Amino acid sequence: MPDLLPFLISGLGVGAVYALSGVGIVVLYRSSGVLNFAFGALGAVSAYVAWSALEREWPLALATAAGVLCAVVLSLAYGRLLAPKLADRDPTVRSIGTLGLALVLLGFTEWFWGEQPRRLVFPTDSEAIEFTDVFLTYTRVLGLATAVVMMAGVGLLLARTRIGLAMRALSDQRGLSAILGIRVLQVDTIAWVLSGAFAGVCGLLLGNIVRLQATVLTFLVIPAFAAAIVGRLSSLPATVAAGLVIGILESVAVVVPGFSPFRTATPFLIALLAILLWRDVARKA
Repeated sequence: MPDLLPFLISGLGVGAVYALSGVGIVVLYRSSGVLNFAFGALGAVSAYVAWSALEREWPLALATAAGVLCAVVLSLAYGRLLAPKLADRDPTVRSIGTLGLALVLLGFTEWFWGEQPRRLVFPTDSEAIEFTDVFLTYTRVLGLATAVVMMAGVGLLLARTRIGLAMRALSDQRGLSAILGIRVLQVDTIAWVLSGAFAGVCGLLLGNIVRLQATVLTFLVIPAFAAAIVGRLSSLPATVAAGLVIGILESVAVVVPGFSPFRTATPFLIALLAILLWRDVARKA
């Protein structure tokens, strides 16, 4: 039997990115009712900007900050300029609008940076912590810590602050919340900024863990959506747990005979099982 520990640890790193992505999607959905299909594309832009900055010998902190800031600015620009024009449309139309943004960003990154795969290399990749014969680079350790801090931070924001209360109110009764005096545009702005920040950080982490390629990072949205679906687009703890499980199962699937070439289907299978389970629960209720 193969030693699964290296795959578990590797899957935990990728799963943390999926969990972080799912949280970013859920936060925006709970506030604006929009499923952000451009999440992965925003992450791709963030990773490419950071890569370009590092190639020009920028300090690591400044390069990564530039990448995340770029994702935030693009997300905010869409949230303030285009999203309000679709605010009164069907939720499906509002979500499909972000798919257009994703295609534009994907086309731009492939035109500007090219299609060849790269790897986003950080100075922290050169040192590692040994854990039972498995080496964890400082980049992965910092990435895991960042993911935990960001997920805990947004959980506290939603549960303990007035902005969080307003975001939860919008997710339940958007029209009524506006009548009661909640500044819908202000809350939406915060949600789009948070979504952009999460996308930017996830793009940096995945560009380092997997590879820096626009299509790969753009389709990051698929396992993120799977995690969000398991969390029913509302529960952050369930979304986080689903993201971690998806990452671990996807990694462990490498050693499963016959399934290894299809391991990328893991998020689809988990999301499908969750949907079927909810349907059965709803029928019994």
